[in-house]
Amino acid sequence: MSAAKSHLEILPRGLQVALLLGLLALAAFPFFGTDFYASMVARMMILAIFAMSLDLLQGVTGLVSLGHAAFFGLAGYALAFLTPAGEPASLWWTLPAAVAAAGLAALVIGFFVVRTHGIYFIMVTMAFAQMVFYLFFDNKALGGSDGIYINFKPHAALFDLENRLVFYYFTLAVLVAVYLFLRRLLWSPFGRVLAGIRVNEHRMRAMGYGTFGYKLAAFTLAGALAGLAGYLWGAQTGFINPELMGFHMSAHAIMMVILGGMGNFAGAIVGAFAFEYLLHLFKDLPDIGAFRAGKHWQLWMGLFIVGVVLFAPRGLLGLAAGLLRRKEADHE
Repeated sequence: MSAAKSHLEILPRGLQVALLLGLLALAAFPFFGTDFYASMVARMMILAIFAMSLDLLQGVTGLVSLGHAAFFGLAGYALAFLTPAGEPASLWWTLPAAVAAAGLAALVIGFFVVRTHGIYFIMVTMAFAQMVFYLFFDNKALGGSDGIYINFKPHAALFDLENRLVFYYFTLAVLVAVYLFLRRLLWSPFGRVLAGIRVNEHRMRAMGYGTFGYKLAAFTLAGALAGLAGYLWGAQTGFINPELMGFHMSAHAIMMVILGGMGNFAGAIVGAFAFEYLLHLFKDLPDIGAFRAGKHWQLWMGLFIVGVVLFAPRGLLGLAAGLLRRKEADHE
């Protein structure tokens, strides 16, 4: 099996059709679901963008970051600070500004962290993220531990984001645009170099590639895309707090990527939807006598993730791809 197929970069046609049907289902969902569930699905789409940004690092470049949520939260705070108290701010300049702020932070932090490797990279990214977390957590001028409210969604002349239906389709459009951009990036010369770094960085350096620059570019782009997701999160929820920058948020993103399957950005989308669905499912488990099963949802989620790693190491998307390929082989 080729390296591309073994890392989920190429999906069977049947699975591609299933993903297209999933996109059509998302487009039709607001006409059949309630406003509550439409808002929940919009939140899942935002987290899917966040998971795809991490997959660019983890699944494509082979860099596991425990501090990726810092850029997610920074963009949300940027929106909060850029929004006046009595009126909405313009989408057309606050969105680029928030994404640029997250990207700039990723560039500065990445300049230091991409020099490290393996466990040291993981620990340094977490250390920087904790520094950013406590900068906001302990500083009342930045909102402190209570966070900041965003009283108005960003204003756009062409559409009203205060309308839930408009916001839903705007988020869906951003999700599709980010996916198509990252898929195109994956098969570009830049993306192939990143994949080569994941497989064997020493060989890529021996071939003359400046791997530091490529990894820094990937880290910066991933941070900017995480900021895009954080901006949408702040716009939807109307509230930002330091917990969005914390270790738990980064760990959730890692679990989404692992759950869906690394190396194909559709896996990050599937993982985000599956993770959020399972989270709500486990939280709503009924009590078993005196045992409150729903209260211990982290236990069930952990067991499920362990099961996926053991029995479907390429994630849910990889499991489905393997079953389809086996079925095609049997027909032949």
